[in-house]
Amino acid sequence: MPYVLAILFSFLLSACLGSVSNISATDIPPPKNIPSVRTPALGQQWVYEVRNVFNGELVDILTETVVEIGPGVRIAREGKKLGRLPDEIQRPWGMIIQDPHWTPPQVFIKPVPLWPEQFLPRWSGFYPSRYQVLGNTENDYYWGLSIAAKGWSRIKVRAGEFDALYFTNTADFFQSDDWFRMASNRREQVWFAPEIGRWVVRESFGEYLWLGMAGWAQSIKEDYLRWELISWK
Repeated sequence: MPYVLAILFSFLLSACLGSVSNISATDIPPPKNIPSVRTPALGQQWVYEVRNVFNGELVDILTETVVEIGPGVRIAREGKKLGRLPDEIQRPWGMIIQDPHWTPPQVFIKPVPLWPEQFLPRWSGFYPSRYQVLGNTENDYYWGLSIAAKGWSRIKVRAGEFDALYFTNTADFFQSDDWFRMASNRREQVWFAPEIGRWVVRESFGEYLWLGMAGWAQSIKEDYLRWELISWK
């Protein structure tokens, strides 16, 4: 039964993404020489416009800055509206150990990749892990991430035009810290530009069921958000 629900959820979300997303991207052939991801350095910065995809509302302007490089890479985050936000920590570069992207922020016991291991169409990988909620080390929860590279795109945003790898993230039936959730799923689509070491556009969507709900038609939606790059250095 869970497998059937996952397929149905994927179908409904794909339809949703196709109807509301408006990404200025054109498919291009994979580069002959796959570019390497930019090496992190202190002061590197990315600024994103964060919008609610369902209604187009501007949620915030988010600035992310590399503030520490050592055993790991720490990225400080600050919203123009929301102020100081939890840091992102990669250890090593490209492997996320403290991920503030979702609510609540996650601290992984075993790091998971932020982008595909191979920048080739039709590559995929699955990464099981467990996470704790930031600030609470008493419990940990199952997380299983599937990453699927779809192809290369030429994508245009306010920050410029970039050649980006388009890939999707899927976390089916992960364990929530909210014990009243019967099932939780999350989806993302990401356009990642190696030259800037980060995504140009990232869209995230989640959905879950309370105990007693009959199916996904009654599901509760998490925020459906889009991060679009407006500047970088």
